[in-house]
Amino acid sequence: MQFTELGLRAEILRAIAEEGYTEPTPIQAKAIPAVLQGRDLMAAAQTGTGKTAGFTLPILQLLSTKPAAARGKPRVLVLTPTRELAAQVEESVRTYGHYLPLKTALVFGGVGIGPQIKALKGGVDILVATPGRLLDHVGQRTVDLSGIEILVLDEADRMLDMGFIHDIRKVLALVPKQKQTLLFSATFSDEIRGLANGLLRDPQLVEVAPRNATADLVSQRVYPVDKAKKRELLIKLIDDHHWHQVLVFTRTKHGANTLAEKLNKADISAAAIHGNKSQGARTRALADFKSMKLNVLVATDIAARGLDIDQLPHVVNFELPNVPEDYVHRIGRTGRAGASGHAVSLVCIDEHSLLRDIERLLKKPIEKVLLPGFEPDPSIRPEPIENGKRSGQRSGQRSGKQGGQRQGNAPKPSTPQRQGKPPQRGGPARGNAAQHHSGSRHR
Repeated sequence: MQFTELGLRAEILRAIAEEGYTEPTPIQAKAIPAVLQGRDLMAAAQTGTGKTAGFTLPILQLLSTKPAAARGKPRVLVLTPTRELAAQVEESVRTYGHYLPLKTALVFGGVGIGPQIKALKGGVDILVATPGRLLDHVGQRTVDLSGIEILVLDEADRMLDMGFIHDIRKVLALVPKQKQTLLFSATFSDEIRGLANGLLRDPQLVEVAPRNATADLVSQRVYPVDKAKKRELLIKLIDDHHWHQVLVFTRTKHGANTLAEKLNKADISAAAIHGNKSQGARTRALADFKSMKLNVLVATDIAARGLDIDQLPHVVNFELPNVPEDYVHRIGRTGRAGASGHAVSLVCIDEHSLLRDIERLLKKPIEKVLLPGFEPDPSIRPEPIENGKRSGQRSGQRSGKQGGQRQGNAPKPSTPQRQGKPPQRGGPARGNAAQHHSGSRHR
């Protein structure tokens, strides 16, 4: 199938073609016609398959062919769990709506609210937001959601993981009951299906990969190692294999900071990215990593969904996540858009139960490799995992405003499948978190 067969208008097809794409990915081929028909949608696909363009393209088509009922009020609301993902979605809207006279605004926490208020006052068609900052605007009466025609919950499972269910319900009470609702997610938990049952009307279900599947092109390997030797092993792997771009996941913010410092002392350029970092620091670290000024980006799970890096070759789990589904999202940062990827996990005895949970979720064992000189000491006994609340509590499910509740960063759009080669565009979205764009601007 070609994009030209999906009924998209010429301005959108022109923008797609300028990005070098001709064929939609499987999720796009199934989702776009359903959205264009006005159907509510539950769409599940593993990360890196183009979910974002799967809803931005048909939304642009629908808005451009139907006049606004209430001029100036947002007509589309896209909710995302993190700043990273919000910026990625807004960039996708601007990229593919380049030749359309539609305005977008991007609002999230961690930056000043003033420019966002100014953008909203100018009137917008598409509003991309994180729940916490959106409710801040509602409280200040700087946004009116009564004109919403299409509501998108992107990475809905992650929003529930991060404790956003109450904020989501507050937002739902502010938008019209008669609207089109699109629920996109990498995985569909029972909680997500429960939310969908009360929110969607006769939805079309689109699934293009098995539940909680990992990309076939991602090779996975486990290195058993004592906790005290993990850092030394990571340095050896990076040096011996000449890894130039490695995304490393830790369990805690403090652990991310400490590991980045140790790597820099070993002459491996590294930076940490997590919820406590300022917006400017996160933007700089991500931009430097994408441009390969940094060899290693050390991240917590807050970054697992929002980082979209073309052809990222290596992901390392320095520590396994407490929730097995997060393993899927972490390693989904590599092997995107048809490219191959390599996922490595450094597993100490404390994490054996976490590894069993992950393998049970994947329904297959992960290859184990013992590296000479790093064999685990059989006399070491397992200890409780730091910050490992495993009694049914999901990772990131916190009280208060931790994690990504009002936070995020700025990568590139999730793009359609490029014909013949994976996407090549990179770099962070431009500047301010209150992006305000008219699609009719000149290059």
